[in-house]
Amino acid sequence: MALRPKHYELDVWKEAMRLARDVFDASQSMPDSERFGLQSQIRRSAVSVASNIAEGAGRGTRAEFRRFLQIARGSLTELDTQLWIAADMQWLQRSPAIVERLENVFRLINGLLRSDRKHGRV
Repeated sequence: MALRPKHYELDVWKEAMRLARDVFDASQSMPDSERFGLQSQIRRSAVSVASNIAEGAGRGTRAEFRRFLQIARGSLTELDTQLWIAADMQWLQRSPAIVERLENVFRLINGLLRSDRKHGRV
């Protein structure tokens, strides 16, 4: 088995890191009353996406990498839902830049999962 790339070499990880930074910046404007509520939840979800990609890349098998990509994708959908809730509460705007980055991370994760499946790797 070929050596897996380091997580910081993966485009999906780089994009997830940018997403986390954008989410942290955008959530700064949320009410202080949400510091330990939805703001914290949003930030944890954003961090979880990049962290799970990194953890999966650091694992020894493709199966584990796939599993952690799936977990990252789950965190991404959590983040999307939390951003919708925050926007609905008018605590932050769903900026086009964040939405685009979120969708790009989703596409990149799905592409890696599809590629692995297509080549018979589990």
